[in-house]
Amino acid sequence: MLTGCGAKSDNSDKSAVRDVFAMDTYMNIRAYGENAETAVFDAENEIHRIEKMLSVTDVSSDISAVNSSHGKPVEIHGETAEIISYANEISEKTDGALDITVYPVLREWGFTTGEYKVPDDETLSALLEKTGFENIITDGNTVTIPDEFMIDLGALAKGYTSDRIMDIFSENSVANGIVSLGGNVQMKGTKPDGSLFRVGVANPFSPDSTMCILEITEKAVITSGNYERFFEDESGQKYWHIIDTADGYPADNGLVSVTVIGESGLMCDALSTALFVCGEKRAEEYWRRYGEFDMILVTDDKRMIVTDGIADCFENKSDMSAGVIHR
Repeated sequence: MLTGCGAKSDNSDKSAVRDVFAMDTYMNIRAYGENAETAVFDAENEIHRIEKMLSVTDVSSDISAVNSSHGKPVEIHGETAEIISYANEISEKTDGALDITVYPVLREWGFTTGEYKVPDDETLSALLEKTGFENIITDGNTVTIPDEFMIDLGALAKGYTSDRIMDIFSENSVANGIVSLGGNVQMKGTKPDGSLFRVGVANPFSPDSTMCILEITEKAVITSGNYERFFEDESGQKYWHIIDTADGYPADNGLVSVTVIGESGLMCDALSTALFVCGEKRAEEYWRRYGEFDMILVTDDKRMIVTDGIADCFENKSDMSAGVIHR
């Protein structure tokens, strides 16, 4: 757990690190080099800028403007419009496994408020009638959604943010750096000594322990799991925050964790959610069809499925079996 806020320098290796709380999570930014201090300062400002732009609760955000539009077109920042368009692209490719209109269902379950409850089927059915990514219309910087629809970019915001921080590193000539945005990790270059970054992935059955370690560079490593945000009812039944719009219930298709590894944080963030909803077989089919990323799937019967592109940099630290799949 990261704690505190502020920046500090280590003159021996000219590094700077900043701990930030934003987007309802703890974040850490670390950069190396002559301009490290400037880079982490600019990165923190960028985090807050994006949060304000994409927040579903900030009344001045682009998302609030769209959600309160009553079915009328709304002009928003070009960045936000591009993220919405990208979300819709992934939605189409995954047959709706990712759907940014699911926000009212998430709110009904209490995942956005902390007031957890299990909605009745009638309530869920009524809410699901007002969802469906195909109802979102984008035209340049203008977005239109039907009256009483609502969107939320929570499944993409941190991935987009880590991409932007990589851009800021480049703008400041920072060749080596790493960010952790609530568990979403993305890195630039290597460690200053030339060695690769080692990224640990949490064990969904024991989240305080490390399931595996990836020794990689120039990648985003983003995980969605049923252990991140959840509650239990009086009988001990567990409900998590990744919703399947097929029925409005937490996605329960045989996966408990999906880690996506790729060059784009936005892509990895979106796909980690979408492939969790897809389940094992559909996730594998998507990977074989579209590629451009690697993944680690963890099934509810405690199997790890690792794609061949990361097999050589993957170290299993758990007692689960790890099978490699190939295209």
